[in-house]
Amino acid sequence: MRIFLASFLLWATVQGADWPRFRGPNGAGVDESSTNLPSEVSPSKNVFWKAGVPFGRSSPILAGNRLYLTASEGDLLITLCYNLADGKLLWRREVKSVHKQKVFKANDAASPSAAADGQNVYVFFSDFGLISYSKDGKERWRLGLGPFDNFYGMASSPVVEGDLVLLQCDHNAGSFLLAVDKNSGKQRWKTERAGIGMGWSVPIVTSATKGQKQVIVTATTRIDAYYLSTGERVWWTPVNSEGAMGVPVWNGDSLIAFSSGHDKAWLPSFESTLAQYDKDKDGRVSKQEFSADKDWSEHFGWLDANHDGFIDVAEWKTAEGFGQGGEYGILSIKPGDAKGLLPASAVQWRMKRNLPYVPSPVLYKGVYYMVKDGGITTSVNVATGEILKQGRAADSLGEYYASPVAANGKIYLLNEAGKLTVLKAGGEWEVLGVNDMGEETYATPAIADNRIYLRTRSSLYCFGLR
Repeated sequence: MRIFLASFLLWATVQGADWPRFRGPNGAGVDESSTNLPSEVSPSKNVFWKAGVPFGRSSPILAGNRLYLTASEGDLLITLCYNLADGKLLWRREVKSVHKQKVFKANDAASPSAAADGQNVYVFFSDFGLISYSKDGKERWRLGLGPFDNFYGMASSPVVEGDLVLLQCDHNAGSFLLAVDKNSGKQRWKTERAGIGMGWSVPIVTSATKGQKQVIVTATTRIDAYYLSTGERVWWTPVNSEGAMGVPVWNGDSLIAFSSGHDKAWLPSFESTLAQYDKDKDGRVSKQEFSADKDWSEHFGWLDANHDGFIDVAEWKTAEGFGQGGEYGILSIKPGDAKGLLPASAVQWRMKRNLPYVPSPVLYKGVYYMVKDGGITTSVNVATGEILKQGRAADSLGEYYASPVAANGKIYLLNEAGKLTVLKAGGEWEVLGVNDMGEETYATPAIADNRIYLRTRSSLYCFGLR
């Protein structure tokens, strides 16, 4: 009887969990339900359960009493479903890659996170397309997409809103925003995104204009809003970034978006590059010649935009301009009822210091938190753009791919080495502790109902206070 009661109580605490997409409700990275979360966690501290998982970079999402992940093993694209109460694997489904694209080492075909609505789950694999399964693992429909032209791989995750599944596909061969019927997988609308190249952001949805919901997407060169019902573009504003990643946040009547960039040239001149690497003096740099550059040789596939095996002056000039210019940074935008190109007056403030590259900042109780490589953490007054504090925990340096998440008066920051820093939230935040997960991590944690769900290279953890 005691065992049954304990199991029931544990189930009752997790059955209402809701973190149904990348970074939780509307991509904000905030859980409002939890009131008792731990500051100390490790493979042996405050662990409710632990499960082995195949390697992957996608983040856990929660719906009802289930947790979903994606992964890849060779040509297999994998969807996994776990029981929230005990971490038991409920089912595993696999499809094979249809068009295998070789991408940069920091990405893979299963980087996008799943999305769920409680009854069904929706997953996107760049080498396959969209697939939907029931919560019990029955395939409902599939929609082939691609191939995509993005040297760094596709990473945008699907979003469920009402009866639609939304997917942002920004790449070099024709970017688009797609809406499909979540019950049938049939296309409801598809909007081409002219002038947009590769990107990795995830949309949010808001009712911004006269009650009509809008889909807001950030990109390398632009921020756009579209009507959810039709895909018609409502308003836009230019940015110039070195690659749009992560998720913007909606703050009542304002959008807080971010993009990193450069005010000055960040690549050497093409002339100096030729002098150093163009051994056959043909005015181009081949892949073999460029292999001598230890810092940039692995990015040859991006620089060689037309994929002919050489970098010419036009391609180098395009790369030089990538992210260079004044229209980048943290932006607070109040679009109001605007249509078309937003006026300059719509930008409430802009801030360019300590910008992250991959991790999405989190807005929590009026303070905007961001973390960049090296563990540099900055808090910003969301009303004014004023920096409130900047600093870092000495034990949590390194690179950051996971995005900060917030709940229970705490901010959780996770670096690639598996160091989880916990901050006491506030403009003058304080470090409560640094925890070591013991192996590398890329996934953003999920939080719901006093539990933290964290994926490392080989394990999936559920943490909480007993």
